[in-house]
Amino acid sequence: MLSAPAPGLLPLLLALSLLCRGAAGQYSSDLCNWKGSGLTHESHKKDVEQVYLRCSEGSIKWMYPTGALIVNLRPNTLSASYKHLTVCIKPFKDSAGANIYLEKTGELKLLVRDGDHSPNKVYCFGYDQGGLFIEATPQQDISRKITGFQYELINKGTASDLHTVSAPCRPCSDTEVLLAVCTSDFVVRGSIRDVTNEAEQQESVIDISANKLYRQKSKVFQPTEENGSWRGQIKTPLECGVRPGDGDFLFTGRMQFGEARLGCAPRFKDFQRMYKEAKDKGLNPCEIGPD
Repeated sequence: MLSAPAPGLLPLLLALSLLCRGAAGQYSSDLCNWKGSGLTHESHKKDVEQVYLRCSEGSIKWMYPTGALIVNLRPNTLSASYKHLTVCIKPFKDSAGANIYLEKTGELKLLVRDGDHSPNKVYCFGYDQGGLFIEATPQQDISRKITGFQYELINKGTASDLHTVSAPCRPCSDTEVLLAVCTSDFVVRGSIRDVTNEAEQQESVIDISANKLYRQKSKVFQPTEENGSWRGQIKTPLECGVRPGDGDFLFTGRMQFGEARLGCAPRFKDFQRMYKEAKDKGLNPCEIGPD
């Protein structure tokens, strides 16, 4: 037979139970993704809920938003400093019901306005610029409102990441190209078969035929039956004005929210020159067969 808890133990157990419930509501079960509902708030209260995530990428999904969320993001690696990180968020297509702010020391800067449905737009900011504060907007009917976005933490000290995020249309310097070759998620030699411009999405899709695959972390490029070549597609902003052209290029880039994004892409003969000059001086950051 189980004995009854000691007289002073029952209040302690109840307090611990309530504390655990509160923590369960604040922390994501997998530390990468959070899903919650504003319906848990009492109608007369404007609650502010803390969300803690420890991951380099994931998502937030807030159904029936009321009150506010403070989203605390941390990478899943040990680091003494996060100042070299860039945070990028990509709102869901139908995200609605709240404004998303950048908050630092009590000051709010609007990042994404409720109802701004710019297709595939990605918002990036330095980790040291502040955290995310999500505030529900007044609604007569919240039953169909869901605020949500994907997020990524990027090392802005990496040349390919910094170029893709901050200035995707700017030509890369020789140094940026050589670093991109060493640090990009994919590096291939190939030619442009076709370019499809998607005006609604404000993007260009580049169809590439690759004859040399140096590296890829995801299966962006798939083998074909044509003399051992590879085929794949890379996206870049429409404003960059990419067009089909003759000759081989060295395509580098990174995966962003599951899509291949173009980074540095010099003509291959220019890359060969850069690589040889750096190698002769002992300055190339990594070894790669340029032929």
